[in-house]
Amino acid sequence: MGHCYQKIEINCPIEQVWQTLSNFHDMSWAPGVVNDVTIVGDKGPFERGSQRILNNLFHETLIVINAKDYSFSYSIDDGPGPIAKNEVDNYVGVVKLTELTAGTLVEWGSSFDSGNESQVIDFCNPIYAALLNALKIHLTPA
Repeated sequence: MGHCYQKIEINCPIEQVWQTLSNFHDMSWAPGVVNDVTIVGDKGPFERGSQRILNNLFHETLIVINAKDYSFSYSIDDGPGPIAKNEVDNYVGVVKLTELTAGTLVEWGSSFDSGNESQVIDFCNPIYAALLNALKIHLTPA
């Protein structure tokens, strides 16, 4: 089983970070990384089973959202290259927030099954890093 992982500390209250990240249908905080979110089906953005397509490429489904633990997990059901549905199985991404003395730790990771683990890692880790950097820029006052 392969794993991807990135983290960032943001000097912002955990509730504010959660409010930004927890809406599964809104990634407006990540311009240049996610330019298009297509909502699939009729589930709301905080409902298990909610689906989205990012940048017309990444098909994702919300598995669990837990406001008490400031975390959510989702599956990637199809995507480009090494995360295409015929290349990877059981892809589960997890976003977890932890309150710090001066801000919030945001962790973004995933686990998956693939015959090409290193390709998946090399593909996904830079995306996670870009998303986390976009989040920090969005939440940090200029």
